[in-house]
Order: sequence, then C-alpha cells, then structure tokens
Amino acid sequence: MPLTGTPPDWNTVDIAVPRRPNRLPGVSMAGFRQSLPAPVDIAMVTHPSVTLLIDLSEGEGIVVDSPDRHERGSVVIGLTPGDLRAGGHVGECLQIRLEPDVAATVFDAAPDLSGTVSSLADVWGGDAGRFEGRLRSASSWDERFRIAAEVVSQRMRVRTPVEPEVAHSWRRTLRSRGRIRVDTLSAEVGWDRKRLWSRFRSQLGISPKRAISLVRFDHAAHLLAAGHPAASVAAECGYVDQSHLHREVKAFTGQTPSVVAVAPWLAIDDVAWPGSSPARNPATA
Repeated sequence: MPLTGTPPDWNTVDIAVPRRPNRLPGVSMAGFRQSLPAPVDIAMVTHPSVTLLIDLSEGEGIVVDSPDRHERGSVVIGLTPGDLRAGGHVGECLQIRLEPDVAATVFDAAPDLSGTVSSLADVWGGDAGRFEGRLRSASSWDERFRIAAEVVSQRMRVRTPVEPEVAHSWRRTLRSRGRIRVDTLSAEVGWDRKRLWSRFRSQLGISPKRAISLVRFDHAAHLLAAGHPAASVAAECGYVDQSHLHREVKAFTGQTPSVVAVAPWLAIDDVAWPGSSPARNPATA
C-alpha cells in the first residue's frame, strides 16, 4: 500500500493533550476531533509503542488496514505492524501510546501483539466496550484523558510488571535513541546476552536487537519529517551509510526515506506529543 490517499486537512482537526497531572510514565495520549468529518486515508508510521486507537466517531468510524488485517472500530496496534493505514469517516479518536514495558502489564497478551493489528474487543473482551462507552459519555477531552489514565493505572496495579532488568534495558534503548549495543545492555543488568534476549523477547514480544533498530528508525523518521537530508540523518542516527538507512526504513514501512519524510501522521507528532519530535527545519516547515 503506497503512502497516497487523502490525509485530513490538519487545519480542520482539533488536537488535545492531557494536562500534566493525568500523565503516566510510558504513556502518551492525544485526542483528535475533525470539525468537518470527511473520508480520509492516512498512512501511519511504525512507532516504538503499542498503540490504542479508540474510535469515538459516529457511523462507520475508523478502518485500519495492514498487509494481513482489516479492522473497523477501536484497535490495538502492536510493535512493528509494517505498512499501515487508517481511514474511514473519522470524527473523533483517542490515541494512546504505551511503551512496550507498560503495554506488557496493561495487556496480558502484549508479546503476542507484536507485528499485528487487533480489535480492542479481541484483546480486552467486555472491558473494551465498557471503556469505550465511558469515553463516549465524557463531556470533555480532559475527562476522557482522566478516564483513560484511570483504566490504564488500574490494569497496571493488578498485573505483574515486566522484570526490572527488562524494563531497564528498554528504557536505556529509548534514551540512547537506538545507539546502544545488546552487549552493553547485558552488562548493565548483569545477565548474559542469551538470557537478556530470551527474557526481553518473551515479555515485550521483540528482541533487544530489533528494539534497538526500531527506536533508531523512529528517531530517523522524525528527523526526515523535520526536513533533514537523508545523508545527515544516517550519520546522526548511527547507520553505516545512507543505503543502510534506506534498507531499514524499507524494512519497517515498505517505503523509501523520501516517502516517509512526508508521511502525514508524522507531521502532527510535534503537536500531539510535544517534545517527542525534533524541531522542524524553518525552511521546510
């Protein structure tokens, strides 16, 4: 699926973010309301998180397509889902990003979600409908964010978290922007490479090496979207050369760096998730 179609006019989309007291570590939320609901077709780019798209629209709402799945309504998007599109008549949507160590606690089957797109009802059962109903009944985005934080917090409290060594390895990977070696992570947590690989993969659904590549790709994608040349992005992100960057972008998205650079979903990251994106180049903003 090439990155074409009709993205929404972002001038007609209101974007809301939570107030600071509602924020949870490893959890990011943003609300979208299209003032003039219209059919859209938007490419989404792989992100180092498990993503919930909660459909709050009237009528047919959100449709999400991946190479092997077609889902309508609220969905859970696992790590590295590949070429992904969201469309339909989208009026309102709440997006929740859960870092993998948080998602592993919130979702009992989080490791099995890697590389997939699933209906929220398939993952949460009856809780999904009750959650969506509460969000639809809320009178403001602030209330919706409070409800979402409450539900996520409650699930985190009653479920076993990932092992501290796994959580540390993920956080270090994220802080390094993917410029760290698996051997370094192993040494820091006092595990041999084989044990770290096994525990990390079984709890997060992705190997440490793949996680490093994913985080590095995410940083590169945002730099490309900010207008930085591919050659300088490759150098800054630690790729061997520009062709290495090209291969990795292709592996995660099925697209070239030049196409990912203009992906409409990335264009709103610095608005919907302040601080998550590099500053845009004034000449290309």
